[in-house]
Parts: sequence; C-alpha cells; structure tokens
Amino acid sequence: MQKTALAALFFTAAMVASCGDEAREPVCLMPDTTVVRPGDIVFRRGGGFTSHAVVTLDAHGYYSHVGMVVDTAGRMMVVHAVPGEPDFEGDPDRVKLDSLQKFFSSLYTDCGEVCRVSDEKVAGKAAEVAKQVLRRNTLFDHDYRNDDSTQMYCTELVLYAYRKAGLSLTDKEPHYVELPLLKSSVYYPSDVYFSKKIHSITKF
Repeated sequence: MQKTALAALFFTAAMVASCGDEAREPVCLMPDTTVVRPGDIVFRRGGGFTSHAVVTLDAHGYYSHVGMVVDTAGRMMVVHAVPGEPDFEGDPDRVKLDSLQKFFSSLYTDCGEVCRVSDEKVAGKAAEVAKQVLRRNTLFDHDYRNDDSTQMYCTELVLYAYRKAGLSLTDKEPHYVELPLLKSSVYYPSDVYFSKKIHSITKF
C-alpha cells in the first residue's frame, strides 16, 4: 500500500474514534501518589489500532489524546474533547468531564503522563476556561477547525484554554491534512507535549 494511502487509512480511523480501545478489566494506571492541580495537562495513549494510528501519523508523537485537569467542587477532574466515548445511548461526541480514574483507565490507556505549566495562576485561569467550554455543551469538532471555537477537538481545547489565559503553548503552525473526507489543519497532542512552557510531573 502506498504511504499516502496508508496515512489516509490511519488518519480516518484515528479521527473517527481516536481513543477507543479493546475491552479490558479496567484499572486506573495513574499512581495513587500523584498530586494534580487545576490546569495540569494530561496525556494518554491506548493500545488499540486507532491510538496507534494517531501516533503513527504524528511523526513526533507518543500520545494520542490530551485533556486538562479542573477543580470541580474540590475534586480534581479532567475536561477533554473526545469522540466515541458515550456516557449513554445517543450521547453525542462532545467535550466531557471525567474523573482522573476514568481518563487513565486501562480501557483507554496503556501509558500516560501529567504535565504542568509553572505559573499556577495562569494554569488556574486556563482550567476555568476549559470549564466554560464544558458548560456550554461544546460538541466534538469532526472538521478539526482551529478558527471555530463553537466545536473543539482535544488538542484545540487545551491550546484554546491556555491562549485565553494569556499563554501560547506553541508557536508552530498546524499540520495540514488533505484526505478525501477531510481537508484541515490539525494540531497533534505532540504540539502541546513538546511545548517548552510545560514540564512533566509524572509518567507511567
């Protein structure tokens, strides 16, 4: 199979359901000793085909999905934009609020990492922006448009929240993708992960 055709196959499968993996007895992979705070950026990679597709397409990628930690009534949770993880029948692909235990569940995760922006005030502001995006019932952006914040995909959400908080995590241009069913410019999780403005807290 030609490289371009293979890439198209990988990308299409990945973007339809980039975080779905085979059923396993779920356990949380994040160590119990991990202490997170609002604005922390959480990355994960699953063991299924679609997760491998994302990191295969992303030449520098290690993770296939990214979200942000927020404080909800004193409990640390994760806001993330994700397809293919409905909470109930008919649940649309959307920006969701999940526990850290679910986000890092072995149902979706083979490995993960928690990263942090040093400026706690900026991080807190970004977390509040992410919660605003959640509260407005934002749908998942299947067109991957960075110029339209009415719908969002995972990396777009994190970049948007920090930009609104006054910090640009990347100065790179998005990666242009041209496929039969999709023509767009996309930011990969690695565009956040390799930002010089974040550092790793724990990796597992």
